[in-house]
Amino acid sequence: MEQSRRITDSFPRRRRPGRAPGRAKGKLKGRGCPQPRASPPGEERPPPPPPEPLLEMLQRFDLAWEYGPCTGITRLQRWERAQALGLSPPGPVRDALLEHPDNPAVTHSLWHDYAL
Repeated sequence: MEQSRRITDSFPRRRRPGRAPGRAKGKLKGRGCPQPRASPPGEERPPPPPPEPLLEMLQRFDLAWEYGPCTGITRLQRWERAQALGLSPPGPVRDALLEHPDNPAVTHSLWHDYAL
């Protein structure tokens, strides 16, 4: 009785240059997950995350519909619009937004990452 043949039996085996015999593809010693590189001296680092109570206060502001919709604008623009309409938005929210103007976690609303 004949042994079953594989399609790879009809082609000659070739060893790739630079790979030791018996070494599996992609299994290199000393290579794990890539380590994060230190940023060059001229490159800015992202701002540190804001404190958790501050984020909770801003999320409550985002969820309060009495100040109008918040999609498509920053939190400060929404606060200023609510103030111009006489809706009395909370003052600590404006103070926090002016204190962290370059931090996207503070300036953008909850729905910033979602398409309109």
